[in-house]
Amino acid sequence: MAVKYRIILDVKNDVIRDVVVANSSNLEDLHFLIAKAFGFNGQEMASFYKADPDWNQGEEIPLFDMSEDGVDNSMRTYSLYDASPNIGDKLIYVYDFMNMWTFFVEVTEQDEDKASCTKPVTFAFGDAPEEAPEKNFESEIVLGDEFEEDIFNNPDNFDNIDDIDLDTY
Repeated sequence: MAVKYRIILDVKNDVIRDVVVANSSNLEDLHFLIAKAFGFNGQEMASFYKADPDWNQGEEIPLFDMSEDGVDNSMRTYSLYDASPNIGDKLIYVYDFMNMWTFFVEVTEQDEDKASCTKPVTFAFGDAPEEAPEKNFESEIVLGDEFEEDIFNNPDNFDNIDDIDLDTY
């Protein structure tokens, strides 16, 4: 089976690629395909993140397993089917953490008849800019006046400190 993804680069002008990849592939294969389709060499660190229908970022799947015991997920060990088994499933892909190229990846089609594809990029629109756009990381939560007070200088904040059993930590 082949899976078709629509991939949109998060930049001011539309840059879109549709790619087809065998469902038996893993996320590392998709990583290299996306990098090549957008003109990158694929040599930078990257991660996929599962996303909900509103594109809220979820579980991270890094390029390499960085755990001490070597048993965490990585792109190589995570199949496409495990990452996005259904049409409409979404992933966020971040390439090159120094520049934070961000892509929105969505499953648009599954074809039982195609086991592989000789032309993996089936649609291309726009060109990636030379430089990544500047990202603004802003919280949706607005901190109120209660956080402007220095909590450590207010003795009322520590009324029950003697009730804490520090031996259990």
